[in-house]
Amino acid sequence: MSSVNLKASVEIITKAKKLGASLAGWALICDLKKGPSANLAPKMQYRRDEFEDASYRMDSNLKLKHGEVRWTKDAKSVLAVALSHPEKKPELDWWIGKTNPPGNKVLISIIKKLCKWIEEKYGYKCTHLPYQVGRGGLYLKDACVLAGMGCIGDNNMVITPEFGPRVRLRALAVDVEMPPTGPINFYPCKSCNRPCRKVCPQKAMDDLVYLPEDYDGLTKLPGRTGVYNVAKCDLQIAENVEKAKKEPIGGHDEPEKILKYCRRCEFACPIGA
Repeated sequence: MSSVNLKASVEIITKAKKLGASLAGWALICDLKKGPSANLAPKMQYRRDEFEDASYRMDSNLKLKHGEVRWTKDAKSVLAVALSHPEKKPELDWWIGKTNPPGNKVLISIIKKLCKWIEEKYGYKCTHLPYQVGRGGLYLKDACVLAGMGCIGDNNMVITPEFGPRVRLRALAVDVEMPPTGPINFYPCKSCNRPCRKVCPQKAMDDLVYLPEDYDGLTKLPGRTGVYNVAKCDLQIAENVEKAKKEPIGGHDEPEKILKYCRRCEFACPIGA
């Protein structure tokens, strides 16, 4: 890996933060292909893709199987980007009618501007990756861990040293190998009493759901120890959708239905609070 790429990688991370990213880091595609999610997800009996609207989760033109990643042609590195989402700014994650949440809009804007800047300054082929795996994206949590932004916690979320799990994620890919910025030696859950697992209204982390022997010996299971039940988590998503109400909101002439997803396990985490 050349010194030119090293300099460019640092400059791109710096630019991402100037554009509004809270964190950013590089991971190699070859490492992501060997990552736990890319190998475990297609083997899972239950997939979130089956629960949510197929038009939202899956792009039929890609002809992907559930959990399968479409690796972007010629892409060699991924820049993972995180936006801090503190408890005092809940609206960053709100769906207002069918409008993209404000936090997503910020991340999309950062990636679009960054792609344009990268292509103009360095001439790299740059791809803005979709958020959903089923629409051509990749497993963002794995990318963040390999990029040194944090670890997968016992709550099954990315935990960053700076913000805990209270971040929103996005990524882009480039056609050159960039020096990876991680992973890092960080795992705060080992000395924690795991309040995240106790606050879930659906008790999604109460039982052992996945066993390594059922998944070709993979040991990095959901919730790190195989306790995260995505089906129960989805029950809470469905409840949030059902309970969404129309509320007055600034910038809108009429009340709008506002969907506010559960974040109790995020808020319970003491890291970065």
